[in-house]
This record gives sequence, C-alpha cells and structure tokens, in this order.
Amino acid sequence: MHLFTGSSLRSFPFIGHLLATLIIAYGSVTAAYASDTVNINTASIMVLAEALDGVGPELAKRIVDFRERYGEFKSIEALGDVRGIGPSLLAKNEGKIVIE
Repeated sequence: MHLFTGSSLRSFPFIGHLLATLIIAYGSVTAAYASDTVNINTASIMVLAEALDGVGPELAKRIVDFRERYGEFKSIEALGDVRGIGPSLLAKNEGKIVIE
C-alpha cells in the first residue's frame, strides 16, 4: 500500500489542481444552495434585491434601514412593517425568507 506524502504529491501536480477544482465546485454548489433562502437579519441591500421577488434596490434599502433602526426582525411577518412590503410580496417570497 502506498501512502501519499508531501514529496510524492509533488510528483503529481495535477492532484493539487484537482483538489482546488473540487473545492471551488463545492463552494459554488454551497453558495447556490444557500442563495435559496435569505436571512433578512443579515442580508445586504444587494442580496435582498437580487434574491427576493419584487424587491429592488430601493425597497431593499428600506429593509436594511428598518433593521438598523429597530433591530433584528423577530418574525418573517414583521417584515410587513417596512413601508412597501405587504402580504402579496411576503407570499411571493414564501420559503425564501428566513430569520436566524
């Protein structure tokens, strides 16, 4: 049985490239999965605007401003206290919005 050591790995430089490719691929899959939901207590304006249906940069800014002024949202429904967010927008994004 042969174990790879530091010196034997240098004999196979493609292994390093393969590992790097796998790590990058894993990160991409993880990021894609993570982008299925948006934590409204930590998301930036850009993330909110890109990830939520019906939320553009202006509304996303209102969400962040509201959060900074009043603190973290205690429930998803509390997002409705932000001017411009109503039941239909919350329904459009059901399952996407999380609080953690």
